[in-house]
Amino acid sequence: MNETTIVAQPGTPFIEVVREFEAPRERVFRAWTDPDLVPQWLGPRGMTMKLFEFDATTGGSYRYIHADDHGEYGFRGVFHSVVPDELVIQTFEYDGAPHQVSLETMTFEDQGDGRTRVHSRSVYPTVESRDAMVAAGMEHGLRESMERLDEVLAR
Repeated sequence: MNETTIVAQPGTPFIEVVREFEAPRERVFRAWTDPDLVPQWLGPRGMTMKLFEFDATTGGSYRYIHADDHGEYGFRGVFHSVVPDELVIQTFEYDGAPHQVSLETMTFEDQGDGRTRVHSRSVYPTVESRDAMVAAGMEHGLRESMERLDEVLAR
């Protein structure tokens, strides 16, 4: 299994994530953008996902809720640019921190031999809002999501 690299340099509003997958770029991109596949991997283990809207096209939007025994956690955003198999630029907002919208850019890089590297860069409105996301356990959920994505891609 590949490692997920997460970098959140102190004093900056950025989070960088890099992960390689043992699957061709087209399959990774499809898993990232197909509303039938996204609920199978996005979010930490032990949570269910209710997908209300997911239109991964330029100008489309998404809205979903993760739920567990402790409550429900809503998320939403807009897809600003989607280039099949190459790029997704979207906004991201957690309902528990309204008006703290981040801009996320994901690139999908063909590494040859059926491998793909996904590079994500999130830009938050302030260092404090980025720090709050990190403190809320984002790293744990992100790592488990990437592990679950590996499992979906292996099927």
